[in-house]
Amino acid sequence: MSLHRQPELKEAVLALSQKEKDKLLVRLIGKDKMLLKQLHYELLEDQADLEERIANLKEALTHLYQWRGTSIKNLPLYTNYKELNSLLRSGSGMISEHERITKDRYSVVECRLMLIQEAFQRYPNLFAPSAIATAIKLHKYTKGRVKNIVTLYEKLHEDLQFDLRDEFEDVLDFAAQHALDQP
Repeated sequence: MSLHRQPELKEAVLALSQKEKDKLLVRLIGKDKMLLKQLHYELLEDQADLEERIANLKEALTHLYQWRGTSIKNLPLYTNYKELNSLLRSGSGMISEHERITKDRYSVVECRLMLIQEAFQRYPNLFAPSAIATAIKLHKYTKGRVKNIVTLYEKLHEDLQFDLRDEFEDVLDFAAQHALDQP
């Protein structure tokens, strides 16, 4: 149910006393974990906290490859495709949460490049053409991530683009060589 479709409810909420509204607001915020994280970031954190968040995210992504990446081999087998796809989705989820909380485009592009570039460097054989269904699924997902990176990168200021240009071009070159840049 949406509040804009319930004008009577909206009027009733606005008519509440400030104290009642505050109580209601605090209760509602407590029910939405993402909203709670966003408000904490916006109201209580500063630039130093953002830098710490970015460092923690990069460390978590590195740890993800160290912890889960050890079970993935650079051999075109069903389980390797499946595990790498799962790893990429986990890392992408971490980055998406960071993006929803901080709305910091630069760190999002930087971390997405880091995640994909690491996969390309560690497991190049898993991105070669294959008829295995899990390989096709991995390739399709990776194409979507590369397309997302290109879109986000193009929205950055040219000075910020310059800082990420080498990594960006490496990812695009690998994607082009392995037909991951085509729709």
